[in-house]
Amino acid sequence: MNRVKTAVIGLGCRGSLLASIIADMEEAVIVCVCDLYEDRQADAASMIEKKSGHRPKKCTDYHEILCDPEVEAVIIAASWEAHIPIAAECMRAGKITALEVGGAYSVDDCRRLVETYEQTRTPFMFLENCCYGKFELLSTSLARRGLLGEIVYCHGAYGHDLRAEVLGGNVNRHYRLNNYLKRNCENYPTHELGPIARLLGINRGNRMCRLVSVSSRAAGLKEFSYSPRNPDPSLAGQTFAQGDIVNTLITCEDGTTISLKLDTTLPRYYSREFTVRGSKGCCLQDIDAVLLDDEGLEEFFEPVDSVKKYLGNAEQFSEYLPDIWKNVERDRLRCGHGGMDYLMLREFFRAVQAGRPMPIDVYDAAAWMAVTPLSEQSIGQGGAAVEVPDFTNGRWKTTKNEDVVPLG
Repeated sequence: MNRVKTAVIGLGCRGSLLASIIADMEEAVIVCVCDLYEDRQADAASMIEKKSGHRPKKCTDYHEILCDPEVEAVIIAASWEAHIPIAAECMRAGKITALEVGGAYSVDDCRRLVETYEQTRTPFMFLENCCYGKFELLSTSLARRGLLGEIVYCHGAYGHDLRAEVLGGNVNRHYRLNNYLKRNCENYPTHELGPIARLLGINRGNRMCRLVSVSSRAAGLKEFSYSPRNPDPSLAGQTFAQGDIVNTLITCEDGTTISLKLDTTLPRYYSREFTVRGSKGCCLQDIDAVLLDDEGLEEFFEPVDSVKKYLGNAEQFSEYLPDIWKNVERDRLRCGHGGMDYLMLREFFRAVQAGRPMPIDVYDAAAWMAVTPLSEQSIGQGGAAVEVPDFTNGRWKTTKNEDVVPLG
C-alpha cells in the first residue's frame, strides 16, 4: 500500500518522539513538520532526514499544512489548549486527523469536536497509547473470555512525578506549567480512563453517567520549588492551583464504577495502577498479576506476602494476549513507552490505508477529555456530583462493542 503522507504539528517532547517513530515506519512518510519554534522544526527535519532519507518541509503556521494538497494525514501534538481547535480545522480541511491526548478545557469544546466530525466525516483518531498497553489488553482479553467473571469496578491513575517538568515549563517551553498554576482538576485523565472505558464498553452499550471529584491541597510543587533540582529558580515559593492528589469517581449506566487518580506533584514511582475487579478474579498492574478464584486464592495477613506470592504471574496468562503483542518485533518494544506508541501509530496508519473505521474515535475522545472540565466543576462545587454528557446522542445503546485490536 502507499505510504500515508503525514504532517506533524507540535514538536515538543511528545511530538518529536512520535515523529521519530513514524520516520522508521513503512506505513507512512512525514512530508511536513510544524512548530512555533524554528529550532524545533530544524531539529525534527534533520532527525527525519537521517532516519528516512527524506527531508520534510517546515512551517511555523499550521494553516500552511491545511492548504498543502500533499498532506493526507495530520498528527497533532501541540499544547493542550490548541488540541481541539487545530483538530477541528484539520477535519474541516479534509485532513485525516490524529489527536494526541490531554484534557479538554470545556465541555463545549468536546461538543464542537464531535459536531465537526459529524459535519465533515473526516476520519479522526484519538492517540491514547495506553489502550495498546500489554497489561491493559491482556486484562481486556481475560474479561472478554469471562475469566474475571462479572466486572464491577476498575481503577486507574496517572502516577508520575512531574515536579521538574512542570517547574521547567518556561525553560523548556512546555505547556504544563500554566495548567498547574491556574487550574485544579483531573488534568490528564485519558491514560487511565481510556483502557478502562474500552474494557467496560463505554459508548458501546454502556456509558458514563456522573462523576464526583475531590482534590487535596497543593504542597508538592511549592516544596520542590526550593530544591536545587528545580530547573527554574524564579518560581521559588510560587503557589499553584492544582492540588497534589485528585480523586475522581465515575458511575456507569450498567452499575460499574470507575475510580481515577491524578498524582503528579509528590515524590513517587511511575504507575498507571490499572486494576480490574470481577466476581471471579482481578488484574493488578502494579504487581503485574492476575488473580483468579477458580481454585481459591491463598490469603496472607501481611500484604507484602501476598505480593511475593503473586508478583509477576501475569506471564502465565500470555496465551490470552492478542496477536498484536505476540507478534511485535523486539526492536519495536524500544519505540516509546515499551512499544505502545508504535502499535498505536501502526493501527492508525493501517486504518487509513484500508479505509477502516478508526479504533479510537471522536466519541471516545470527547467523553474521556470531558472528564477534565467536569472534574474542575465538581471540585469547584465542593465535590458535587456532575452529569457526564452523552456525546453519542443515544447511539451508545446500539453501537457494537469492538476492541481496539482483535483479542482472539
